[in-house]
Amino acid sequence: MPETTEADPGSHRDGFRALMSAFPSGVGVVTTTGRGGRPVGMTCSSLSSVTLNPPTLLVCLRSGSNTLAAVRESGAFAVNLLGREARSTAELFASGAADRFSRVHWTLDREAAGPHLDLDAHAVADCTLSRAVEVGDHMVVLGEVRRVSWDENPRPLLYGLRRYADWAAATGEPAVPGSRR
Repeated sequence: MPETTEADPGSHRDGFRALMSAFPSGVGVVTTTGRGGRPVGMTCSSLSSVTLNPPTLLVCLRSGSNTLAAVRESGAFAVNLLGREARSTAELFASGAADRFSRVHWTLDREAAGPHLDLDAHAVADCTLSRAVEVGDHMVVLGEVRRVSWDENPRPLLYGLRRYADWAAATGEPAVPGSRR
């Protein structure tokens, strides 16, 4: 293992960034609605299940982001887990582009907690905000899952080592076409 130094706080950030880049995860887009029903959202790979009873997940959102402000105001959000062919959507929602929702297909039914990225997501969880805790420059947002929709044969998009990968390509599994919800 390489040696580390504890004298420079910047080296801790760089080391932490390297550590977390070596921990691949799925890619999600957190969505909700802002004032006047305007859709807002951002790419998020910092998400995790918390408990089954009640079904709860967490996402970590940057403090000061429009998405976080809208989640706190609306009290609800959707987590769209992206499929293998949605790299451009992941990059779009990470970019901060103001017109991102005009560049993807999305729906918002009466029961949705936020826009569903139907063509790009292999699963969507609609959540009610239950708690938000400030940690550094982010908020840990806990959401109670009230509805889930998913493909029976998911093909998740992965992110690790600062690049995207297809689950089948990463695992060597044969390609299996997914079914839509």
